[in-house]
Amino acid sequence: MLKIFNTLTREKEEFKPLNPGEVHMYVCGPTVYNYIHIGNARSIVAFDTVRRYLEYLGYKVKFVSNFTDVDDKMIKEANRENITVPEVADKFIKAFFEDIDKLNVQRATVNPRATENIKEIVDFIADLVDKDYAYESDGDVFYRARKFKHYGELSDQNIDQLVQGASEHVGETEFDKKQDPIDFALWKKAKPGEIKWDSPWGEGRPGWHIECSVMSTKYLGDTFDIHGGGQDLEFPHHENEIAQSEAKTGKKFVNYWMHNGFVTVENNEKMSKSLGNFVTVHDMVKDIDPQVLRFFLSSTHYRRPLEYSKSNLQKAADNYERIKTAYNNLSFRLDNADGPADDVKSEVDAIADKFKTAMNDDFNVQNGITEIFELVTLANNYSAQDSVNADSAQYILKQLASLSGILGIQFGEKEDLSEEIQAMVEKRDQARADKDFATSDELRDKLKEMGVILEDTPQGTRWHIDG
Repeated sequence: MLKIFNTLTREKEEFKPLNPGEVHMYVCGPTVYNYIHIGNARSIVAFDTVRRYLEYLGYKVKFVSNFTDVDDKMIKEANRENITVPEVADKFIKAFFEDIDKLNVQRATVNPRATENIKEIVDFIADLVDKDYAYESDGDVFYRARKFKHYGELSDQNIDQLVQGASEHVGETEFDKKQDPIDFALWKKAKPGEIKWDSPWGEGRPGWHIECSVMSTKYLGDTFDIHGGGQDLEFPHHENEIAQSEAKTGKKFVNYWMHNGFVTVENNEKMSKSLGNFVTVHDMVKDIDPQVLRFFLSSTHYRRPLEYSKSNLQKAADNYERIKTAYNNLSFRLDNADGPADDVKSEVDAIADKFKTAMNDDFNVQNGITEIFELVTLANNYSAQDSVNADSAQYILKQLASLSGILGIQFGEKEDLSEEIQAMVEKRDQARADKDFATSDELRDKLKEMGVILEDTPQGTRWHIDG
């Protein structure tokens, strides 16, 4: 039985999807004015892991994640580069897909853009105005936060705290336009030279919060199963989404709210673009195996903070290599697997069951990885036997690939050597058999220069392509 920690109730709850066998899931995507940093990637990978596990359980997942492709940061970046806002968006959306593909993140079912949904956004705001949940003020439209009786429940704050916080962070001009300090913008009046659209309240553009309410309900319905994002989105973004959506529809917006922890750097400081302490995925994958980075990002429970450091990256690299080596060692034994039938499948199934128990506890990936390493140990012990059974070896490999795949680890197809290199490997094997170690070492060094690494095992010479 899968249980999910619901941020709204602050309890683990049994997961019961609205439609049996299906999960509708929305995760807030990036504002596309720069390359994603690994703090962004943490959220992307965390919810890709959640999605993969739901699919492992047999659910059909409809996964929606948006692009914020118009806001103050987008406008500032367009001005800096002397290009249009849509050109900035296109540039960094292309880079986003390149980066997540390298991290083996599954593409969303739908990746809607705010600018593709302006009509729906305007209609949504107009409905809130008609219901007296929103009001126009000098070309801006604001939401009456105090009118929504559940405002503050997601982030566990009361109105007095919110008023104080709003008073400290709202500029004087915007403050003067509002009827209440905690009201928030649904529509922003266009400044001279800014990108803009027509609306009943004059030319302008959407506020940030409204777009996710519009796009999530458009693609997933008025009520859906899971809404995810980083902890920094609990307030105000997700709090405002709930207020807008439930005021419009009169229905519960989301059944399970999930929030991932931050990536931290020195002194437990949150990694963010605003603090200038971020490292982009775009740069990191130039020097680090993307599979190692993916494993690093997915190997800590999604709600816990993840400390970014060279030592933790190295630990992830070592652990990833352990899994990969176990898989490759057992794959190598398939070439001469002629052993009798055995009962290893029952051992594998027991490990898989414990993995499932761990992951059913709010996607406890750390305990799940413990079970993956139990399977790694079993695979290593099995491949070291004098003889192995082909069906059993295949079964271990299949389960190792399946469980590791939930973390985004993928094992490559078996590589083929060219005739020239294959001949050199066989010549070296013969030299070793003849105890001609000088020739054997010379051939080994030549193969290494060609990128072919040899490993001598009791079952024969195993090779792999370096890197």
